[in-house]
Amino acid sequence: DVQLQASGGGTVQAGGSLRLSCVMTGVIFDQWTIGWGRQAPGKGREVISAITIGDGITYYSDSVEGRFTVSSENDKNTVYLQMDDLNDADTGVYYCGAGWPILSNIRSMSGYSYWGQGTLVTVSS
Repeated sequence: DVQLQASGGGTVQAGGSLRLSCVMTGVIFDQWTIGWGRQAPGKGREVISAITIGDGITYYSDSVEGRFTVSSENDKNTVYLQMDDLNDADTGVYYCGAGWPILSNIRSMSGYSYWGQGTLVTVSS
């Protein structure tokens, strides 16, 4: 079974940093693309970052470009999302998903076949 587990959420002051982790099990890790989705209060889920494990191509939404960094540690089947300079708009539940989206679809929720449970990030001002 494919399983994804996100962790590392918490409460942080505006301007602070957090690092989220996503562990994926039950698969050959380097054949997948891992996406980070975020659901802000009262809004739908959106893909904010992604990485293709095999060749390391990364994607960032405009809202996080320059502040967030996605990386992978393949021998641990783990993807990280380093989040710096956090602001109120970053508050939400963060999920990691896995799939094989074509690059033009990497920013779409429909590009991912599996999603794990989320981890809550709260940014206080």
